[in-house]
Amino acid sequence: MINITIEDRNGEQQPVEIPEEISLSLMEVLKASGYNILATCGGMALCATCHVQVLKGLDNLPAAGNDEMDMLDTLPDAGFDSRLACQIRMSENLNGMVFKIRGDEQ
Repeated sequence: MINITIEDRNGEQQPVEIPEEISLSLMEVLKASGYNILATCGGMALCATCHVQVLKGLDNLPAAGNDEMDMLDTLPDAGFDSRLACQIRMSENLNGMVFKIRGDEQ
């Protein structure tokens, strides 16, 4: 199992377990876990409504692609540790990571 921690918009942290063999994005996992993520573009890195802040484990992620970086550049509250959940694929590398939801709510 891949174990990550999600901090919601209220600052409450909850653990989330994901099977290792699952082929989903972090955005899809958040939606399936009951978090209110708007995800207007459906995972195409076109809206930034799935914006997350990586609180722990940023070095475990591959570098953001150009489309993701371009979209993050449009956000006034994006920082060096900002990512789009739709562009993060679930893998064993994410084990132990902590993400804070920053994007728009439904």
